[in-house]
Amino acid sequence: MKKNFLLLLFLFLFVFLSSLFADNIELNEEELSYLKVKKIITMCVDPDWEPFEKINENGLHEGISADLIKLISDKLNLKIKLIPTKNWDESIDFSKGKKCDILSFLNETAKRKEWLTFTKPIFKDPNVLIGRSEKSYIDDISKENLSIALPRQTAMGERFAKDFPNLTIIPTSSEDEAFKLVEERKADITLRSMIITAYTIKKNGLFNLKIIGQPKGYENYLRIGVRNDEPILRDILNKAITTITQKDTDDIVNEYVTIIIEETSKFITDLWVLWVLLIAFFMILLWNYMLNQKVKKEIKKKQQQQLILIEQKRKAEIGELLGNISHQWKNGLSQISSLNLEMIFMYELKEKLSDNKEFYQRLKDTENSIKFMVETMNTFLGYYKIDDDFSNFKIKENIKQVLKLIDVEIKNSKLEVKIVENFSLNMTANKNEWMHIWLNLITNSIKSAKIENIIKPQINITINENSVIFTDNCKGFENKVLENILNNEQRGLGLKMSFEILRKNNWIMTIQNSENGAKFILYDKNKNVI
Repeated sequence: MKKNFLLLLFLFLFVFLSSLFADNIELNEEELSYLKVKKIITMCVDPDWEPFEKINENGLHEGISADLIKLISDKLNLKIKLIPTKNWDESIDFSKGKKCDILSFLNETAKRKEWLTFTKPIFKDPNVLIGRSEKSYIDDISKENLSIALPRQTAMGERFAKDFPNLTIIPTSSEDEAFKLVEERKADITLRSMIITAYTIKKNGLFNLKIIGQPKGYENYLRIGVRNDEPILRDILNKAITTITQKDTDDIVNEYVTIIIEETSKFITDLWVLWVLLIAFFMILLWNYMLNQKVKKEIKKKQQQQLILIEQKRKAEIGELLGNISHQWKNGLSQISSLNLEMIFMYELKEKLSDNKEFYQRLKDTENSIKFMVETMNTFLGYYKIDDDFSNFKIKENIKQVLKLIDVEIKNSKLEVKIVENFSLNMTANKNEWMHIWLNLITNSIKSAKIENIIKPQINITINENSVIFTDNCKGFENKVLENILNNEQRGLGLKMSFEILRKNNWIMTIQNSENGAKFILYDKNKNVI
């Protein structure tokens, strides 16, 4: 029982002593020797930089910086002596002259590193732009031509003068003077830390000022500046700085500004903003869904109407083709009938048919007429057939097949069609669709020739490596009609279907009026060669 009591007592003492000496910093012999010889560390501060630091009417150092320095000195058991100065400029001069070993609370800059070395950051605070209440928010300060009031010999003053030549720097001797110049419209803006801004506006009642921007990359990483000829002091201070927790810093800050209350308020505000944004987001999603459904319905309706119109157009074309074929078959049947009558007469005249060359020629002519009729019907059936299969074919042969289909109409209109093949152009596509293109262009030329009373209508088709040029001499399009076609507002379906077929095959068709008629240029979109 006694042993257990002693064990518990030992554990209690161990925990108590551990917590008591937890903040003790382990220094090496060189560091201990330095402090033994040094005895007192002299310090200069900014005497007018509330709530960070100031020298009060009793000559004492107080503020956020003062409490952090005291925390560090307690951890290291250091004696730090304040060297009073009139202002920050004098503190800088004293530091350069080695009249003080450390500067308590400042940003590290290249210029300051000429005579100082810096500890790790002991405090981080974002800088914000302050302007009058009517001023708009500034997203990018580099695009603004403004005057900015900044205290002399400050890190941000140095950086802003270098990084933003577009700004006019107005140097001031204090933070309050910078705020006053903005309030009195003698400067457009100033730049201060978030904490300084909140403190100064509240303290001085500067409610006509507000935060109008927060430049990224210009945060305050406040450190202790140490004379650069004694870097060992920096290393000693760093050992204490690394033991300072975020709670230590927050407890000190909350003595001067109500950060906790502000964060709570901001959190609630952010929740409301998030809630409103979520509602707006879902409303937009719902509206977008309903709009998409309506658009899909309209597209489907238009597609169905387009299919009906295309089918009507196709039926009209088939009607015209049937008329042509009927005429061709009448001619073919008349020719076969005449040949048969001649052969019957030869037979009745009892001519020797086996040696009769004329009789044999009549038989060949009959066979050719039948072949022509069959070929005409096959071509027609091939065009009528709805076929999604792609095949390889020559453009010239594709055009010739169309010419056979409307041979009678071509002859009746006395149309002359010339095909110049500069290149044997092959196409892998739906050949029936391409037949529609030529059929539409040729029949349009025939109709124009009839309307304009063209006595000798002509079509010239030139086939190149990546293009086909189609021209006629049928007077071309009226300006208004051509404008409608180019704006895809034409009434006729033939050209619309042709454009769609070409688009599916990555081809383009341009339309223009030439000297005597219309000119159509069809070319491969990928090769863009006309």
